[in-house]
Amino acid sequence: MGVTGLRVSELGLGTMTWGRETDDLDAAEQVRDFLDAGGNLIDTAASYGDGEAESVIGTLLGGKVSRGEVVLATKAGTRRDASRRTLLDALDASLRRMGTDHVDLFLVACPDGATPLAETASALRLAVTSGKARYAGVCNHPGWATARLASLVGDDAGLAAVSCEYSLVQRGVEREILPAAHELGLGLLAWSPLGRGVLTGKYRHGTPADSRAASSHMAGFVQPYLEGPASSVVDAVGIAADGLGRSPAEVALSWLLEREQVASAIVGARTPAQLRTTLAATELALPAEVLSALDDVSAPPVGYPERW
Repeated sequence: MGVTGLRVSELGLGTMTWGRETDDLDAAEQVRDFLDAGGNLIDTAASYGDGEAESVIGTLLGGKVSRGEVVLATKAGTRRDASRRTLLDALDASLRRMGTDHVDLFLVACPDGATPLAETASALRLAVTSGKARYAGVCNHPGWATARLASLVGDDAGLAAVSCEYSLVQRGVEREILPAAHELGLGLLAWSPLGRGVLTGKYRHGTPADSRAASSHMAGFVQPYLEGPASSVVDAVGIAADGLGRSPAEVALSWLLEREQVASAIVGARTPAQLRTTLAATELALPAEVLSALDDVSAPPVGYPERW
């Protein structure tokens, strides 16, 4: 994870659907398949299922999974409240739900324009120095805020990670976040590495009835990538997958894992079968010409002042 001593697997296991669309039995099967494949990072949040995802993790840690087998990352402040009170109260509640005395990584989920960055930084510093979190990080913050928080947290508790959406259909982090992370020695956790599901190719010929885009609470999340520039990227990934005899998901993940600063790509699956289709991505090395073609078709617009 960046320049720290924390070691995380190339793929992380996302838990956004746990306790809601994924029950305890399927979650347990996912974790066992994930650990057997060499994974260790489980990514969750206090807001996932209003805490139910963390409760499922607590059930697993209470029986079928050893705490030492996993690196636990959780997030607080999803509702854009990064005050000291909210972050630390949320961390305590997360620890209770998961039945552990610490998480390995504690992240601020969203920027909060109403709370001074110094206050947010003090909460992260206290989380680490109290031993309730081994490392701290931020999610979805712009480059300047990430850099400022890193300086405010200080070297004793130091930021370890930045978590942002990153995929072939969303490469905005390359403008400021990746350069900032490089200079600060932070590892990048890439969430939604399959472009909110569109890079699996499932939407190329319509919207499956059991997909996120067809659900009332997730349709708006997927919609931005169902048309426009993302369509040509999805087609290119499909063509590459056909040529290589692999799945579009494997191709999209393999491209992302080639990015030097990506510490882990967080994959979330509703079912164990869906997860198994992505785990093989770590074994796929894309040919240079395929990498180049995907780079070209998905290149983000870059202008002033990033390019001068």
